[in-house]
Amino acid sequence: MYSKNNKYLIVVIGPTAIGKTALGIKIAQHYKSQIISCDSRQFYKEMYIGTAVPSDEELSAVPHHFIQNISIHTSYSVGDFERDAIAKLDELFQQNPIQVMVGGSGLFVNAILNGLDNFPDVDPSIREQLNNDLDTFGLAHLQNQLKELDPIHYEKVALDNPQRVIRALEICLGTGKPYSSFLKQKETLRSFTPIIIGLQADRELMYDRINKRVDNMINAGLIKEATELYPFKEHNALQTVGYREIFSYLDNEFDLAFAIEEIKKNTRRFAKRQITWFKRTENVHWFDYTTDLQTIIDTIDKQTK
Repeated sequence: MYSKNNKYLIVVIGPTAIGKTALGIKIAQHYKSQIISCDSRQFYKEMYIGTAVPSDEELSAVPHHFIQNISIHTSYSVGDFERDAIAKLDELFQQNPIQVMVGGSGLFVNAILNGLDNFPDVDPSIREQLNNDLDTFGLAHLQNQLKELDPIHYEKVALDNPQRVIRALEICLGTGKPYSSFLKQKETLRSFTPIIIGLQADRELMYDRINKRVDNMINAGLIKEATELYPFKEHNALQTVGYREIFSYLDNEFDLAFAIEEIKKNTRRFAKRQITWFKRTENVHWFDYTTDLQTIIDTIDKQTK
């Protein structure tokens, strides 16, 4: 729920490698605003190549917030981000009534736009048991369990993220109710009006962009970066595509060529889930990723009048 005022948050969403960063910078430059980064993988200062953090040139073009701002050793939840990002937006809106948020982390975007849902406390032993099940039976076992207990959330959750799957399961098991039944039970009043810009592309073009990005990451030193982070591979921040596959290579489970192909495949799957999530988002102005800036600016200007 949004209050009627003259503050606007331009939100650029879309799948990975679609061009959100470049567009967000152009929009922010046009409106002389700043950027809230809403990519949960880019929060961590030790992760650079594998998270496609904006380049030094991009970061210097427009002030960015929540880029490499915490350590992988720090616990940082979506609730923490909601609190910090809303506080930063309140500050930025005092300087300029138009601000920009860019990101592909649907849960984090939703937290800023709509607030978080309230969940009941559950017995901590449930999570402990689920973590043991993850180690013993693997992620696929937990995914199948979630599909049975909450097929609705199963279609939305980032299935390759064990912490998200475990979080949903502990609510299902601890309450006897589906995780999805606790969603959207309250309205959060925001002081701004969102203008959501979505980028999309033909699937084959999108997949080609993803494959090229992974090749660029490898050439830029992703293997070296992941090797340096290997001692911390169990950290939640590193349970993500690009690092897990290299860790498996370092554990001699994969050869390097297979690990790289797995990164590409899993990134394509991730992008597909992003599309599914964002297509459910209401009031999105969708554009092909090749759309010229002025067309997008014209659409934004119509919403601010």
